[in-house]
Amino acid sequence: MNQTRKVTRLTPHGRMDILSRLEVNQLKQGSADGNLYDTFRRCALAVLNVDSHTDDAREVLEQYRDFDIRVIQQERGLKLEIENAPDSAFVDGRVIRGIEEQLFAVLRDVSYVKNKIDSNRIFDTETSEGITNIVFHILRNARVLIPEKEPNLVVCWGGHSIARHEYDYCKEVGYQLGLRGLNICTGCGPGAMKAPMKGAAIGHNKQRIREGRYVGLTEPGIIAAESPNPIVNELVILPDIEKRLEAFVRAGHAFIVFPGGVGTTEEILFLLGILLNPENSQVPFPLILSGPESSREYFRQVDEFIKLTLGPAAQQHYSIIIDEPVKLAPEVAHRFETGGRLLL
Repeated sequence: MNQTRKVTRLTPHGRMDILSRLEVNQLKQGSADGNLYDTFRRCALAVLNVDSHTDDAREVLEQYRDFDIRVIQQERGLKLEIENAPDSAFVDGRVIRGIEEQLFAVLRDVSYVKNKIDSNRIFDTETSEGITNIVFHILRNARVLIPEKEPNLVVCWGGHSIARHEYDYCKEVGYQLGLRGLNICTGCGPGAMKAPMKGAAIGHNKQRIREGRYVGLTEPGIIAAESPNPIVNELVILPDIEKRLEAFVRAGHAFIVFPGGVGTTEEILFLLGILLNPENSQVPFPLILSGPESSREYFRQVDEFIKLTLGPAAQQHYSIIIDEPVKLAPEVAHRFETGGRLLL
């Protein structure tokens, strides 16, 4: 924990909507809506706690219990004032530029959900169609949905705590995707989320692609345990884990699933449930399960489980490619040529 008071003020780079006095007051400590401030503070601390090696949210909050963040309103916009932030967020006394951008993304999303979604009666949280509408508006506000662009956003799912050889494999897959001009979307944390982004960044640089997209989708309940990795240049905070799952489906054009825990299996089943809907039967949506040789048995068991629970029809919606990143990347790129968006 910091022993001295360390205060830094940050100005948004590029576009940042001006907040009203009411919106600013909602984000103050001790405000009538204390939950919003707590959410904002928790997400901001996770962003600042870059390269953390703990996945215990309570430990992070306890370690930095003197951390504070305030929104400062001024004539020409706004500033963020942070106090006693983790040292890892600074270089030579200045907050790392990418972390600054992620902080303002947090501000954008928590304020938008509170003031444009939660308080607006046109949004229905009780029906499937209503939730889809909410997810669409959040992604549109964050400018994740880009019109008139060829589909090239690959969602990569997998565990945040993985062995080194698994990390290296995920990174190599990302590198091969980057060489082919494909962009990456993950849960924004470490492990199988960071590795493909890091690999893609190298591939993009080799191809002189200057506007590579590394989209990170998270939510307040898990962000402290899976702090956004520094490669993420488009961070979006969804209200909860269910909307986060749907956001992956609405934003992505193809999925690669690496080895992971129970959460990864849940994600696979979630996506298969959508693909099995008759209205999506003609959508050639790429879904590939992949990993190094050591994961062959893991995916064999996943495949067998899907066969026993969802039936052989579900198995037709995915491919399993083991230890062949050079084969996997062209497969994804080729399927984009005839790919489509899911209808439901």
